Amino acid sequence: MDKVMAAAAQAVADIPDGAALAVGGFGLCGIPSTLIAALAETSVSGLRVVSNNCGVDDWGLGLLLRAGRIDRMTSSYVGENKEFARQYLSGELEVELTPQGTLAERLRAGGTGIPAFYTPAGVGTQVEEGGLPWRHTPDGGVALASPPKETREFGGRRYLLEEAITADFALVRAAVADRHGNCVFHAAARNFNPLCAMAGRVTVVEAEHIVEAGELPPDAVHLPGVYVDRVVAVDPSLDKRIERRTVRPARTGSEATVSRPAAEEK
Repeated sequence: MDKVMAAAAQAVADIPDGAALAVGGFGLCGIPSTLIAALAETSVSGLRVVSNNCGVDDWGLGLLLRAGRIDRMTSSYVGENKEFARQYLSGELEVELTPQGTLAERLRAGGTGIPAFYTPAGVGTQVEEGGLPWRHTPDGGVALASPPKETREFGGRRYLLEEAITADFALVRAAVADRHGNCVFHAAARNFNPLCAMAGRVTVVEAEHIVEAGELPPDAVHLPGVYVDRVVAVDPSLDKRIERRTVRPARTGSEATVSRPAAEEK
């Protein structure tokens, strides 16, 4: 089945108000920026988004957030977006903070049909006890707090019960996809993208390169096409942002000289 669609706008056109979205990427690495931008051009609102983070103020999911289209976020890290902080603290945005490994496993479990699982992450913290502010009141109070989690002991150790995550739609980015939806991810972009794709009832992939079915060696496929419903080609030369660029000063003169180890000296 050929799953390639002509344009990103067409691929996201049926996402309705209030939809649950699983969105791949980590920071600004491997995010489906073209699909997000196409969704931002629509009037859809009230979105409930599951993603490791919410982009930055002017890029990625930050575009939807700034436009007031997101009602709820389930994330593990939200520290690079000032508008996110403003909306959360003013009661405009509901936020469920989840340990990163737990978030990954909740998505994977949703994609494999496992309804819940036990994990040691969060035992003895407010993740277990409840009371984490999910939504604030405009005056800074707590309008909605996280509930306590069920616990159980295995081998003398206590674990928390975490429920799987599924989404109405998943938006992900791949380096290469074939026309049947089999995907290959590049380096660190192979983080939350496969997991989000698995968790989506309708999964839309933007791919930098599209090849014919059969061109990808089976051993090279990171995400089988059975999880993918739509594929859109994107321009690989488009802007890829770096969330926080860190470089060390260039070394010159004697500082740049690298002496050989003693074992290599003649």
